[in-house]
Amino acid sequence: MKTKAVLEAADVKQIAAAAEAEALKNNWAVTIAIVDDGGHLLWLQRLDGAPAISSHIAPAKAHTAALGRRESKVYEDVINQGRVSFLSAPGVAGLLEGGVPVTKDGQVIGAVGVSGVKSSEDAQIARAGIAAIGL
Repeated sequence: MKTKAVLEAADVKQIAAAAEAEALKNNWAVTIAIVDDGGHLLWLQRLDGAPAISSHIAPAKAHTAALGRRESKVYEDVINQGRVSFLSAPGVAGLLEGGVPVTKDGQVIGAVGVSGVKSSEDAQIARAGIAAIGL
């Protein structure tokens, strides 16, 4: 039997604080979502001024990154390159850049999804959060 790391509450709080700091440093109003490896929501924070829709998009991006075990941008790129039939994949939403998996020892242990600014900026915020726990 293998042993696998998991995100603990302290990790989630640290990721969220660093992601929030990155957003505030850049004056970006976003929603930050953190999920476990099964895509289950562990944290949701909508910063002041973030669009209401971002509270739906951020968790979807995180969910997609966790279950797909890759950044959600991969799916956006697939669709933009003409494979629009991928939009019919069951149970998949958040097919936009801004969902980043949290990986430790080659295993996905969760993901961060951000929504509210340009997708590349959303991803920047997510990566800053993940970097705070040394991953």
